[in-house]
Amino acid sequence: MARFKPILLVSKPSMNTNDLRQCLRIAFGGILGFLFCKIAGTNYGAFYTVTPMLLLGMVPVLNPHVLRQFLAGAALVTVMVLVVQGLFGDKPVPLTLIVAGLFALLFRAMARGPNFLFGATSIVNLSMLLHFASYPSADVLGMVTTFLEAVLVSLAIVVLMHWLFPEVEPRPPRQVPPKPASNQRHEVILATTVATLSFIAFQVLDLRGSLSAQVATILVLFPLNWKGAGPAGWNRAIGTFVGCNAGLVLQLLLLNHFDVLPFITFGLWLSLMVFARYHMLEGGISGAGFAALTTMAILFGQYLTPQTDLVYSDLYRFSSLAVAVLVSLMAVYVMHHVLNRFASTRLVE
Repeated sequence: MARFKPILLVSKPSMNTNDLRQCLRIAFGGILGFLFCKIAGTNYGAFYTVTPMLLLGMVPVLNPHVLRQFLAGAALVTVMVLVVQGLFGDKPVPLTLIVAGLFALLFRAMARGPNFLFGATSIVNLSMLLHFASYPSADVLGMVTTFLEAVLVSLAIVVLMHWLFPEVEPRPPRQVPPKPASNQRHEVILATTVATLSFIAFQVLDLRGSLSAQVATILVLFPLNWKGAGPAGWNRAIGTFVGCNAGLVLQLLLLNHFDVLPFITFGLWLSLMVFARYHMLEGGISGAGFAALTTMAILFGQYLTPQTDLVYSDLYRFSSLAVAVLVSLMAVYVMHHVLNRFASTRLVE
C-alpha cells in the first residue's frame, strides 16, 4: 500500500478565474443555507448546508442534466424513506435487504459514469434520512417534508450562485474512461457491501450524534475501489481534523458571543472561502478541502444553536469519524482482496 503524505494534497499550482468564481459560489451558497436553517429554526440544519455544498463543490457547471439528476435523486430518496421506513422500520432483516438493494442500484449508476451525481447525492441523502429516521422519537413525515424544503431551497441557492458568479470561460468536459465489466462489478459489490455494513452498524449502535461519521463512511466509497478509497479516507480524516479545529478556533474567538448570528456567519464564510480554495487546488475532487467544507457545514448547520456551542460536538465529531473511516477502510481492503480472487469481479488497473 502506498504511503499517504501527511499534508493537504494539492494538485494544481494556482487557481484560474473559474476556480475563484466557484470558491465564491461555495462560500456564499453555504452561508445562505446556514442562515436559512438558523432563521427557520429547523432541527435538520444539515440538509440545508450539506446539499448546496455537494452541488456547488462537486459540480462546477449547472445544466439540465445536472438538475434532472439532482431532482430525480431527491424524489427517489423521499419515496424510499417514506415507504421503506413506514413498512419495514420495525423489521430489521427486510429493511437491511431493501437498503442493500437500493445501494447496489445507486452505486451501479455511479460506476457507469453518466449518472454519477444521481447516485452520489441519492446515497448521501438516503443515508442521512435513514440515520435520522431510525430512532423511535423521529417524526419521519416532518423530516421528509423538511428535506424536500431543503432540496428546493438548495436548488434556488445553486441557481442564484451560478447567476451571481457565472463561469468566465467554458470548462472542458471531464473525460470518463471506459471500464471493463469486471471493474464495474467489483466496484458495485465492494461499495454496496461496505455501505450496508455501515448502515447495520449505525442501526445497531446508539450513535445519534455521529452524523459526520456516518456520512464519512459513504463519502470514502465514492472512488468505488481500494486504490482510491485509501487516499480518500486519509484526506477525509485530514479535512475533518482541520475543519473541526477551525470550528474550535472560531468558537474560542467568539467566546460567549457564539449566539450572535452576524459574528458566526462572518467566521463561517471566511472558513468556507479558505477551504473552498484548497478544494479547487485539489482539482475540485472529494479531497481534504471538500471534507473540511462538509465538516463545517454539518457542525454549524446541525449542532450549533444559540444555547449549544461547538466544543463537545467538535471533539466528538473527529474522534467518531476517525474510528468510522478506519473501520470502513479495513472493510474496503478485505472486500477488495476477496473480489480479486474471482476473474468476474477482479479489478483491472
